[in-house]
Amino acid sequence: MADTDPVFNIQRVYLKEASLEQPNSPAILLEQEQPAVEINLGVNAENVAEGVFEITVTATVQTKIQDKTVFLCECKQAGIFEIRNIPEDQMGASSASPARRSSTPTCAATWPT
Repeated sequence: MADTDPVFNIQRVYLKEASLEQPNSPAILLEQEQPAVEINLGVNAENVAEGVFEITVTATVQTKIQDKTVFLCECKQAGIFEIRNIPEDQMGASSASPARRSSTPTCAATWPT
């Protein structure tokens, strides 16, 4: 393989973080009102070595009744990828460009009560 051939290899995939909070339990679980649900997804790419990137997908789900949290769950799944000789315009969401390095919600939804 020439030094200029495109390379995309998955090195590792792992659960980086998982958390669950239920700060108002058990009393909030007795409420009859439907909770509002908010879901946020984000992607973050970080250059960890020459041609090696950690890409993290974050999912956050929060349910509330009025101003009280029923539960808050956040999971981060990450992977280490070797990415070399791929043009910047073809990198997409996994891009390690400065514009894509911050974790930005890519989807947010709130269900009606």
